[in-house]
Amino acid sequence: MLDSAGMTESDLAALRSAAAALEHPGLAARLTNMVGKPVELIGYALPASASQAITAATTKALEMALEVALRSMQQAPRAGSQRLHKALAVAFGAAGGAFGLAALPIELPLSTIIMLRSIAEIARSEGEDLSDPEAALSCVQVFALGGRPGSADASESGYFAVRGMLAKSVTQAARFVVERGAVEEGGPILVRFITQVASRFGLVVTQKLAAQAIPLVGALGGASVNYAFIQHFQEVARGHFTVRRLERAYGKEAVRKAYERFAQDS
Repeated sequence: MLDSAGMTESDLAALRSAAAALEHPGLAARLTNMVGKPVELIGYALPASASQAITAATTKALEMALEVALRSMQQAPRAGSQRLHKALAVAFGAAGGAFGLAALPIELPLSTIIMLRSIAEIARSEGEDLSDPEAALSCVQVFALGGRPGSADASESGYFAVRGMLAKSVTQAARFVVERGAVEEGGPILVRFITQVASRFGLVVTQKLAAQAIPLVGALGGASVNYAFIQHFQEVARGHFTVRRLERAYGKEAVRKAYERFAQDS
């Protein structure tokens, strides 16, 4: 059955789920339920050195993720790798929970690459061709779509607003990669893209670190926090690549109109 825009009921249902995941990313609520305190408030209690450490770690993590995305994500996915990704993230999260802020420069890049592999698998399942640099960059873009500033309104922080903010950087970075044939370390276009993504990814990393900083959390809680962390980005990735798949099928304008109706109702 088709709606007035020509979308099938199954595609409309997929778009409705995508809108719910993208407009109301639920990591903060999950972590609050897990640790019994609002993670936003805990974040304010982090040491002054945490902000600088988070900025450095997120930038390093995304630089490594970008390199992986553009150089080695064309390998065929292995069966059951979603479960493997979560298991590995849990293991690294346990280390992060045990050693706290000191482990972040090592744990976060490793966790980010694991998440990127999972995001790539989701992208492929929604019909993306990851030999296309733009599609590969869209996997890295997911890390910017999973965070919401607490004070921002929907017009500034909603899915299409963030995607639009990054659109020029994604296009320019993809063109740069096509022309150069490889990632040129420190290329200003790629640096700008990473900086934009990192500014939003850091919001989610702060929530994660805040939850892991609670003394009672420790290694076991750190593993649970990382499980929630990767599950959060898997859900965001599924929503993002569902929207892109439907745009290829029905056109961007029709999909955005239907998406915005669902976003208002959610």
